[in-house]
Amino acid sequence: MTGTQSGSDGQRRKAQCLCGSVRFSAVPVSAETSVCHCHMCQRWAAGPYFGVHCGNSVEFEADDDLVRYHSSQWAERGFCRKCGTSLFWNLRGKDDYHVSLSALEGGQDLSFTTEIFIDEKPDTYEFANDTKKLTGEELFAMFSGGQEQSDD
Repeated sequence: MTGTQSGSDGQRRKAQCLCGSVRFSAVPVSAETSVCHCHMCQRWAAGPYFGVHCGNSVEFEADDDLVRYHSSQWAERGFCRKCGTSLFWNLRGKDDYHVSLSALEGGQDLSFTTEIFIDEKPDTYEFANDTKKLTGEELFAMFSGGQEQSDD
C-alpha cells in the first residue's frame, strides 16, 4: 500500500511490534493522537487505545506475523502473532489506518487532542489534558452525517 497523505511534518515514520516481526511505516495525517475508550479497544489494548490517524499511507516491510482480526462490521484490528502487540485499527474495505502510538517511532511530538467513546471510559482514570470528548453516539452521528473524524 502506498500513500500520498502528509502528516504534521510530512515525514514517513517507522513502526513495529515489540519483537520486530511486524515492521511498517506510515505518515501521520496530522500532529495529533486520539484515545478510544470503547470496550473493544480497552480489551484489545489492555487500556485506552492511543491511535494516530495515518490514512492510506501504511506500507508494510515485514508482515508474515501480522494478524488482522475483524472486530466488527466496519473495523479490523492488526496485531503481531508472535508478541501480541496491538498495531493498528483500520476501516474494513478501506485503507484508513489508525496506527498505535506505541508502535510508531517519534510519536512523542504528537498532541493528545481527542477522546472518543468517553461514555465507555472506566472511572478508574482521568487524563489531565484538555481534550475534545465524544460519546459513541456522537461519533456515530458524525459518521452518518458524512463528516470525517480522525479518531479511533
